[in-house]
Amino acid sequence: MISQDGFLVINKERGCTSHDCVKQIRRFLNTKKVGHTGTLDPEVTGTLPIAIGSATRFIQYLPQDKTYIGQIKLGLRTNTDDIHGKIINQKDWPKIESEQINQYLNNFRGIIHQIPPQVSSVHINGERAYKKSFRNEIFELSPREVKIEELILMNWDKENGIIKIKIKCSAGTYIRSIARDLGNILGSEGCLLKLKRISACGFHEEDSIKISDLNRSNNKKISFIIPTISALDHISTFVVSNEEEINFWQRGRPIKLNLDNPVLSSKLNSKEPIKLITNQKILLGIGFINEERTNLYPKLVLNAK
Repeated sequence: MISQDGFLVINKERGCTSHDCVKQIRRFLNTKKVGHTGTLDPEVTGTLPIAIGSATRFIQYLPQDKTYIGQIKLGLRTNTDDIHGKIINQKDWPKIESEQINQYLNNFRGIIHQIPPQVSSVHINGERAYKKSFRNEIFELSPREVKIEELILMNWDKENGIIKIKIKCSAGTYIRSIARDLGNILGSEGCLLKLKRISACGFHEEDSIKISDLNRSNNKKISFIIPTISALDHISTFVVSNEEEINFWQRGRPIKLNLDNPVLSSKLNSKEPIKLITNQKILLGIGFINEERTNLYPKLVLNAK
């Protein structure tokens, strides 16, 4: 039987929640062990990697950066910080040139601190913020540190007050917060008009498929699943060379390292995860080496005995 373990990259359509996508994939593949790698708001479209089977255990080891293309509407403030919320304030926007808009965007490049939207999935005393917001409760959210690796101004429509950006950022970044805060520093208001995620966790839009197309694929559904090992190319590799080492690993025992191997010594970092594979490129799991660089200790073991 062909393994269903791996990642299915969904091109999420507007109006569908991330959990809706997970439920449909569970039903489609007839398996319960399915999970997504990070929530997309219902109105946001684009790349939603979904882990299947044992791949769910590797989500934390995927690259965490994400890339979006979005549009910000100046002049409007809403209770959700996007265009779909209730308008709570309107204000004229400055009709300045693109060069000046780009300079203002410098406030959001690099490491920044942002306050998440009131309508968000942030936990407050064990409860999601959006639930409190829907009950009209008054509460404050603490600023969070995020990293904006790239922020490109793609277009500035000054007549309609619409800014189009491309942004590559760390996990946990709220583009709605950037829209709100950009409006503020421009002496206006701002909210997110449209957002599409074009890459996430090492997967890209061109790897994705719509669920509607997947449903029409019939017996070809397995062909769209990306093997777990292919999603871990960014992680250093240790090749287990014999059956004894494989048995040690599958029983949760450390593997001794050859310190005389200069190639091995230079590639493995004690602070970074390492994937273990066989000579046949079968994934065995994830491990970490000790600071003395003498042993490779199991952290995640597939097919444990």
